[in-house]
Amino acid sequence: MDFVHYDLGQLTTGQTVEVTLSIAANVLLLDNTNFDAYRTGRRYSYFGGWVMQSPYRIGIPNSGHWHIAVDLGGATGNIRTAARVFG
Repeated sequence: MDFVHYDLGQLTTGQTVEVTLSIAANVLLLDNTNFDAYRTGRRYSYFGGWVMQSPYRIGIPNSGHWHIAVDLGGATGNIRTAARVFG
């Protein structure tokens, strides 16, 4: 599976991540365990989903190490994306 990955590092509850997209895509906020499962094709849990409007903002639900994965849900295409953390 092709995806764009952002390793956000250690974040705390209440911080916000802003993701900009050139086209609609899946934006998944994952902790370490779930990112590993996503990356290896196993069952995983995430925050976020299919995003059709950019920029997209999502809050960090609890303190820990977080990742953003951006994919096209199996579709083919090119995407330009960026992510930044606030707070």
